[in-house]
Order: sequence, then C-alpha cells, then structure tokens
Amino acid sequence: MTDSITLAGTQLLTWRRQQLARGGAAADLDWLIDLAGGVPWTSLQRLLLDPSRTIVMVQSLEVLAELWERHLHENVPLQHLVGLCPWRDLLLETSPAALIPRQETELLVDLALSQFKAAPPARWADLGTGSGAIAVSLARTWPSASGHGVDLSPDALRLAERNLQRCAPNHNCSLHLGSWWTPLRRWWANLDLVISNPPYIPIDVVHGLEAVVRDHEPHLALSGGEDGLDAIRAVVDGASVGLAPGGWLLLEHHHDQSGLVLQLMRDAGLVEVSAAADLEGTLRFAVARQPSARS
Repeated sequence: MTDSITLAGTQLLTWRRQQLARGGAAADLDWLIDLAGGVPWTSLQRLLLDPSRTIVMVQSLEVLAELWERHLHENVPLQHLVGLCPWRDLLLETSPAALIPRQETELLVDLALSQFKAAPPARWADLGTGSGAIAVSLARTWPSASGHGVDLSPDALRLAERNLQRCAPNHNCSLHLGSWWTPLRRWWANLDLVISNPPYIPIDVVHGLEAVVRDHEPHLALSGGEDGLDAIRAVVDGASVGLAPGGWLLLEHHHDQSGLVLQLMRDAGLVEVSAAADLEGTLRFAVARQPSARS
C-alpha cells in the first residue's frame, strides 16, 4: 500500500502549473490528481483559494508526472493509466479489454429505470456488457431481479465480473460468453428488459477517431461495420424472439442513426418506438417494446 505524502499546498499548485504548461486540459489533470493522487476536486478548489493549506496525497508528484507524460505523448487514456473510472454512483475498474464507460450512457440506465418505476423486471439482459457498467447499475438497483450480461470478449467478461464483485457483491447477474442473444437461448421469450450499447461507429469513422480512442480502446467494441449498424441489426432482429411479451428494448446508437434505428425496430414488429436525447440534445437512444400477448 502506498504511504501517504504530506505536501505544502504551494508545492502542489506549482507542480500543477508546470504540468499544464506541458499541455493538456486542466480538467483532465485535476481528474488525475483526484483519482491517482487522492486529492478530491473539492479539496483542490479549496487549495486554490488558500494555498497556505497542506495537502495529503497517496501518490508522489513524480509518479503523477510520469502518468501525465504518457497521457500527453502516448495518448493513453487517463482511465487506463489509473485503472478506474467514475460512472453514475460507481467507481469502476477499467482496462483496454473494454470501452471506457461514457457519461452519456448513464442516461441509457435512467431510461431503463423509467420503464420500471412500479416494479423491477423479473429478468433483464445487457447485451455487449463490456466493463459491466450497465449491468452493475441494474444489479444494484434491482437486487431481486435475475440479470444476464453477454459479451463476445472473454477479457471483457472477466473485467465485468470484477466490477460486479467490486460494486455489487450481492448481485444476481450471470455473465455469458457469446454473440448477442445466442447465449441466452434458455431465456428467450422471457426477458422483460434488454439493454445494449453495441458497437455502432462506421468502420471508416473508427480509423479517423482521436488517437486516445482509436489506439487504446478495443475496435471490437467500436466498429459497427460499414454503415455502423451491423450489431444494432443483430440486436433488433433478435428482439422478437428474445423479449417477453411486453418486454422493452433500449439501445444506444451513433449521433446520426436515430431514424434508421427506429425504422429497424418498426420493421422488426416492435411497438411504442421512440427516440431519446443525450446530454447535448442529440438523439442518441432508441426505445421500443415487444407487443403484448393476445388475450
């Protein structure tokens, strides 16, 4: 365990100015000081107002400078350097095995919760679970519900399992290796909620992404094929078989795919099809329902 280090506030602030002079954004450096150095953002703000304070850190400035150097010049995501990522009310483990959880995907969980205000679903699934961010959130919110996480990557599933154990130790979520609906055949027609943040970026766009994403996050979780819709088609096409009568399907998609995804849902026979916006007002999510069983 790293010993704590007590510093004069002026020393940390001088170091911070020196690092920012090398490049990068202040918000990113402050994130590193918080997650790797153990100095919360609120404490840093108080220090900026009163530099005479002392500060206790869990990591040396020399180590933090090395991490900042790698971020600036090797484009390594800070989340990979620290191995952690705050997301909703969680602190998730991260690694190159899965996409770093994005803030906008928090809204996908909120959409799911809004569909089940009266009572939790009996059974839910997270297709393409990656780090397990969505699965962990649902498992914590609905501990009595039976959950399932699916991913094609064994490394991602191991990461998801660690996050479930870390953040939801009493979880009721099983993890399955395989492609989309296939590992859940046993529960087809009995899934009340299926939620997915699948790969949806067109392959040509993937090659043009910023290096911090293109070179350090798994292309398996980024590329949705030529038009970006390969995985979304697979998820939507399986809904008529996999969802329970009246069950909900919720998807995240690329910023310019809303109309196409909604039409795919209608063509698959889903009803109550609607779009929802992300934090910037862009239509980023699609919601639909399996028709209820005839009486």
